[in-house]
Amino acid sequence: MEDNSEKGRDEIYSERVRAGKRTYFFDVKSTKSNDYYLTITESKRRYKDDGYVYEKHKIFLYKEDFHKFIDALNETVNHVKEELLPDVDFTQFDNVDEEVDVSTGDADTELKWD
Repeated sequence: MEDNSEKGRDEIYSERVRAGKRTYFFDVKSTKSNDYYLTITESKRRYKDDGYVYEKHKIFLYKEDFHKFIDALNETVNHVKEELLPDVDFTQFDNVDEEVDVSTGDADTELKWD
């Protein structure tokens, strides 16, 4: 197995967002020339045959596109919130980072500090 540093893609920083059966990873990586880029990975757990597999989709985002990407994402989210779903209280979705034990289905609602 190759070491990531040999490929020039050292991972610098990572954030994970759990969202039901999906998990999103926001990773900052470096290139051989010490430049940085962001990868956004969606990982979905699926049952296949006698076990689980993870289906992954990845987006590479480069520094010159950060502002355009953030602006477009914010505009799109605001459009949904303000124009399409103005009556939805989106604060109800805040702090819903509880972990579920797959074997029992029990939710872990204890606050965790990273």
